[in-house]
Amino acid sequence: MKKFIVSATLAGIVIVAPAWAATRTVTLSVPGMTCAACPITVKKALSKVDGVKRAEASYAKREAVVTFDDAKTSVRKLTEATEEAGYPSSVKN
Repeated sequence: MKKFIVSATLAGIVIVAPAWAATRTVTLSVPGMTCAACPITVKKALSKVDGVKRAEASYAKREAVVTFDDAKTSVRKLTEATEEAGYPSSVKN
C-alpha cells in the first residue's frame, strides 16, 4: 500500500504543469500630466519596468496604455513606476 501512495504522489508532481505567462494590456489614468512634455517622462518610466513590451502615453487623454508580460511585472509595479516619476496613476475602468 505504501508503494502505491508514493507512486501516486510522485505521479501528481510530474503531472503538474507550469503556469504560462500572458501578455496583458492595461490603461492607466494619469491625471497629473499637465503639459505636452509629461507623457515623455511617463513613457520612459513605464518602459524601464522589466516585462513592459510597449508603453504609450497621451497628454490629451491623460492616460497611458501599457502592454506587459504578467509573469515579469504587475499593474502595481507599473503604477509605482509612474508615481516614482512624479505622476501617480491608477487603472482606468
